[in-house]
Amino acid sequence: MMLAEYDYLVEQGIQLVELRLDYIRRPVDMTRLFANRKAAIIVTCRRPEEGGRWMRSEEDRLVLLRTAIANGAEYVDLEEDIASKIPRYGSTKRIISYHNFQETPKDLEKIHRRLATLNADVVKIATLANNPMDNLRVLRLVRDATIPTVAFCMGEMGLMSRVLCGKFGAPWTYASFQDDRQVAPGQISYTVLRDEYNYDGINRDTAVLGVIADPVAHSYSPRVHNAMLRKYNLDMTYLPFRVPAEHLSEFIRHCPELGIRGLSVTMPHKEKILKCLNVLDDISASLRSVNTAIFRGENGFGYNTDIEAALSVIGELYEVDWRSPSAFSDKSVLILGAGGIARTIAIGLLQRGAKVTVTTREYTKAEALAAEIKCKAIDWVARQNHDFNLLVNCTPVGMYPDMDESPFDESWLDSRVAVFDTIYNPEQTLLIKYARRAGCRTKTGVDMFVRQAAQQFELFTGLQADRQLMRDELKRATSAARY
Repeated sequence: MMLAEYDYLVEQGIQLVELRLDYIRRPVDMTRLFANRKAAIIVTCRRPEEGGRWMRSEEDRLVLLRTAIANGAEYVDLEEDIASKIPRYGSTKRIISYHNFQETPKDLEKIHRRLATLNADVVKIATLANNPMDNLRVLRLVRDATIPTVAFCMGEMGLMSRVLCGKFGAPWTYASFQDDRQVAPGQISYTVLRDEYNYDGINRDTAVLGVIADPVAHSYSPRVHNAMLRKYNLDMTYLPFRVPAEHLSEFIRHCPELGIRGLSVTMPHKEKILKCLNVLDDISASLRSVNTAIFRGENGFGYNTDIEAALSVIGELYEVDWRSPSAFSDKSVLILGAGGIARTIAIGLLQRGAKVTVTTREYTKAEALAAEIKCKAIDWVARQNHDFNLLVNCTPVGMYPDMDESPFDESWLDSRVAVFDTIYNPEQTLLIKYARRAGCRTKTGVDMFVRQAAQQFELFTGLQADRQLMRDELKRATSAARY
């Protein structure tokens, strides 16, 4: 199986393949394994304490690694404690490696110096990221190293350094054969690394974009934005950044050093990021909410594309110009939810004359929002008795994977009501299905997502977004069976 996977990777254009001998249960036939190879190999055999599966004796492992060198492997990976036991031989280059699955130690530079003295051709350091700034520390290590160094963080928060280590000078990074075949925490497949994040095209001048959130793994923004970057063949990549709220300020402060030019901002950062930026446009300043940040030099600029996206969708429902101050003056709106997007939509509707009522399962949250923006709040259980002609769902009820739920019963809907569900995965939520059966006009979260993302792309690049391409990519990501 290992040989078959190696041959497949070579066919896909991969130039360097790691062979994990600790995953081979039977005796290793090194001659057969190395015969007729068409791409360079790294031979690695990890013990369980380094995340490997080697269960035989340590002496057997050392013999296996020596045999790989004798058979001419291009690279062999040696942990610090065995590097002196396996001498250099022939043309095989030595990777001296360090792994830490608990943390990113404070003395990274000291560890690097120690490894470099062990007759190393390449130093490899892989540590666990417990906060996003651990990535910057390992990337600085790569940037400042005088010997070729591959250093990155493991875990979900470590993805940025896995992808960006090449930008900072690493000769390669590590990826899995498939998404479900990780050999280290947070590892992504070579297809995602190469085809979505454009790893092979990343260089020191590559501009970095991304989405900042916590959690962030669910986001489809990288799929959509990277599709647009490929369309224009731009020297940019768009990544997901998991940044807990307590690390937001520090992360934003170091965005220029990471090469980050722009960010899509989502929960829980849309309001907290305000204090981290130098300049806010009029819309984000009035909303006190930012969903797009742009960095020029040492300055950060904040924008909000959510409100135009949402109001233009609602304007289409009623065939009115959403920009008019009285666009929705004859509308009575019930908004389900009291979070950031509910707040933004409510403010936009109020500014254009609508009568707005908010409700959520926790009445105190609805009451607080209503007091802040000067609208009405009602108890969640009273929502079906409220008189309205536009229903806007800003709750996650009905979102994947809980697609058999709806925040509003079908019997409470009729054709006099228009329904806008901000959920985009799935597009056809149970609420939307109920609304269509009841004869309601409907709009989905896909419409809003694509519009706000398109405006973000235009702010990031100054180029016109292909909204149909972005829509198709989003639907491809969320509805694989359809494609």
